[in-house]
Amino acid sequence: MVCSRCKMVVKSELKKLGLHPFMVELGVVEIQEEDIDLVQEDLVKNLNLLGFELLDSKKSIIIERIKTLIIELVQDKNNHLKTNLSDYLSDQLSQDYNTLSHLFSEVENSTIEKYFIAQKIEKVKELLTYDELTLSEITYKLNYSSIAHLSNQFKKITGFSPSYFKRLKDKKRLQIEDL
Repeated sequence: MVCSRCKMVVKSELKKLGLHPFMVELGVVEIQEEDIDLVQEDLVKNLNLLGFELLDSKKSIIIERIKTLIIELVQDKNNHLKTNLSDYLSDQLSQDYNTLSHLFSEVENSTIEKYFIAQKIEKVKELLTYDELTLSEITYKLNYSSIAHLSNQFKKITGFSPSYFKRLKDKKRLQIEDL
């Protein structure tokens, strides 16, 4: 789940099946019921139809938690990060970063850093599209060291400079879940 609408949809599906969720957050659901065996098949089917999947393996849950932390970081609090990404993830998940990194690469066939950069570039695209912030303000907001660093990374990923992208009429943006 990557947005508040996703949380609302999942909560609604749980209630339709007679379950009682007391916490629905990005990537995590807690329900009152101890045993959902009778409705689990329907839950999986309904969630899949809506583009969600039920994660029950420890690896899947950790990967989803890494992605959720990165999305939240980029969307809400990136400029407040006072440490590097590896320390942040290790602290949040109480696991060694090397273990997290190895697991993520094994499952996703990409690195955590590449995923983080892809999220940041999509956020830059969003902010450029809204045209409310200058490139300097975007640089600060997303915790880039300089406009040149942001521009170089943006061009490496998209093939365009930020200023050229801003002038494009058909701005190609990806959904968060497609990154």
